[in-house]
Amino acid sequence: MSETSPQAITGDIHKELRHDSAAKHVSGSARYIDDLPERRDMLHICLGQSSCAHGKILSMDLDAVRAAPGVVAVATAADIPGLNDVSPFAGDDPLFATDTVSFHGQSLFAVAAETRDQARKAVTLAKIVYEELPALITVDDAMVAESYVEDPQVMAQGDAAQALKAAPRTLNGRLRIGGQDHFYLEGQIAMAEPREDGDVHVWSSTQNPTEVQHLVAHVLAVPNNAVTVEVRRMGGGFGGKETHPSMYAAAAALMARLTGRAVKFRADRDDDMIMTGKRHDFRIDYEVGFTDQGKIHGLKLAFASRCGYSVDLSPAINDRAMFHADNCYFLGDVEITSYRCRTHTVSNTAFRGFGGPQGMIAIERILDEVAHSCGLDPLEVRKANLYGECTGLTTPYGMTVEDNIAPQLIEKLEKTSDYKTRQKQVTAFNAQNKYVKKGLALTPVKFGISFTLLHLNQAGALIHIYSDGSVHLNHGGTEMGQGLFTKVAQVVANEFQIDIDRIKISATNTDKVPNTSPTAASSGSDLNGMAALDAAQTLKGRLIAFAAEKYNCAVDHISFRNNHVYIENREISFDALVKQAYLGRVSLSSTGFYKTPKIHYDRARHKGRPFFYFAYGAAVAEVIIDCLTGENRILRVDILHDAGKSLNPAIDKGQIEGGFIQGAGWLTTEELVYDDTGVLRTHAPSTYKIPTSADRPPVMRIDLWDGENREMTIKRSKAVGEPPFMLANAVHCALTQAVRHCGDDHSFPSLNAPATPEEILSKITP
Repeated sequence: MSETSPQAITGDIHKELRHDSAAKHVSGSARYIDDLPERRDMLHICLGQSSCAHGKILSMDLDAVRAAPGVVAVATAADIPGLNDVSPFAGDDPLFATDTVSFHGQSLFAVAAETRDQARKAVTLAKIVYEELPALITVDDAMVAESYVEDPQVMAQGDAAQALKAAPRTLNGRLRIGGQDHFYLEGQIAMAEPREDGDVHVWSSTQNPTEVQHLVAHVLAVPNNAVTVEVRRMGGGFGGKETHPSMYAAAAALMARLTGRAVKFRADRDDDMIMTGKRHDFRIDYEVGFTDQGKIHGLKLAFASRCGYSVDLSPAINDRAMFHADNCYFLGDVEITSYRCRTHTVSNTAFRGFGGPQGMIAIERILDEVAHSCGLDPLEVRKANLYGECTGLTTPYGMTVEDNIAPQLIEKLEKTSDYKTRQKQVTAFNAQNKYVKKGLALTPVKFGISFTLLHLNQAGALIHIYSDGSVHLNHGGTEMGQGLFTKVAQVVANEFQIDIDRIKISATNTDKVPNTSPTAASSGSDLNGMAALDAAQTLKGRLIAFAAEKYNCAVDHISFRNNHVYIENREISFDALVKQAYLGRVSLSSTGFYKTPKIHYDRARHKGRPFFYFAYGAAVAEVIIDCLTGENRILRVDILHDAGKSLNPAIDKGQIEGGFIQGAGWLTTEELVYDDTGVLRTHAPSTYKIPTSADRPPVMRIDLWDGENREMTIKRSKAVGEPPFMLANAVHCALTQAVRHCGDDHSFPSLNAPATPEEILSKITP
């Protein structure tokens, strides 16, 4: 970490240190898998894809493929020595389809050729005949057919039906929320080299090295210890590299086994977008009862999501949508039903927020509509429904909210953003302008932190101190640009009270730290930081015990500061003590381990404590739209976000900004379009619009909440990867308010997402 040395402060933490690879990123010297040297005999892979969304494979003639220039090998399901499966747990994601295809673009076979272009040309020569079968493409199709990847789930509290019946006012509606492509800058890629004794070394751009290791081992029919998976960094992940990299890694490893040569698989962007899952799109139906003051009296929600052809992570993703249907609001009498729809489209997967954004936007829409019905300010309705300080603190899944800071956080942001004054200014602007309208909204976020699958809430680390005092750090987390490696290094530097540039950050590697959990669920720093701290404390304890014996000193008279160790009245350098300990035959290597406490969950009843704690935040968004074209812009955003006692405010603010912009893209510009035959038509930057620098608001103010985590997390920090994504809900709510002022009757518009110009125009009443 030498590039941080100009600003490194000994043992520093909670300070703004730059990302460990920042200079490498901007200079182009950061090495990704496609930058690694290729062996001279390297082969390149391309996959043959289904051109049918649902059908039986009647014949598959690959003779022309095998005879194509440069082709060395062609593999089908018959060539797999082990299991033809790359699913995370359900056993329903074949590496190569056999008798039936279930979505357009499904993998059928692999070609390995001398060059990437030769492989890509060869796959087009396959002659495949299908018997086409009826295909379910949309959520609506699947709901009519009752096609689900698992039984519908119900989460309830109180008596929603009775509460709705007794409510002074009721309304119902429907909201459609689109999916989202991850559009990581580095696409899916894997490289495999055969080693001795049938072993294989795999470089994979993955958030989940252990899962890749296990699935490659299953495909090759070898034990896990025969497969090593390595990843130094990813060029973005966002959940899209949690389960889907296994297909690419397994194909590369299989070809390495079959040919005895090194193999690389770098997917074309179009193929990547067609073959990998997205954020789940949702259809949300609701019936809400409320008082004249806008207080929710009863609520029924029905979530229906497009899961795709296989299970993937859809059960957990849809569970989290249910968990976050309350957001910051107490729902005393509520019934949430979730339909997980099986369709003949690519299997949707994890994406930043993991279902939480889809659940959260629903309640924000409902409160906006309630406020409109009552003639009240939406912010006042939101505040009236917040979880309380002493009562009204039980979530629909039975967890008590013990750390509620939403009311105080909202109150502060309301003042610092000058919300009330600006609301009056927006009203005046709209009265004076016929064809251009503004909208303003303040929305909060409460996001639960932990994996909802209990066993994933664990992490390991490995630290070596070399005899010269330098430190080598390894843990199970993966770096995808979010600054995890920097944060964990700060934790270790702080424990030893040494400069952070003395710590060598190494690639995540399954032969160093085994059985790792994915870097997901915003848990990277929480889990791996604590595991690394455990290892560092073990080593520090050994050094203290050695020094106490050597210098005949009480252990509580020994302290570490400024690259030195103070032993009563004696001062020696950290390096010198390490050298002495080495000569004294003290072990200078240690593993560390951590498991999240307090969490438990009964999924059969949908009750328990699935989260260790909540992260909070709030945003005020001001937008403007052209009522004649539907074009819109975000003019200003004010954010106040809770990162606990931040490990690194600079990195956390970067995550907040990036999460917000990505969330705004999901809600405004990023539109996935499937045609009636199940073909994804938006599979390239030419047809799929992610936010650009021009979409960043001209005024964007980001502040961190001044507080710390009440739970014993790593240095009292809070997770900050996913929660900021949902701050963008304010943008959609503000656009809804702006659209409402375009028509003459000011009726409430059922604005769907993404709120593209076309969608906005369709909701403007003449």
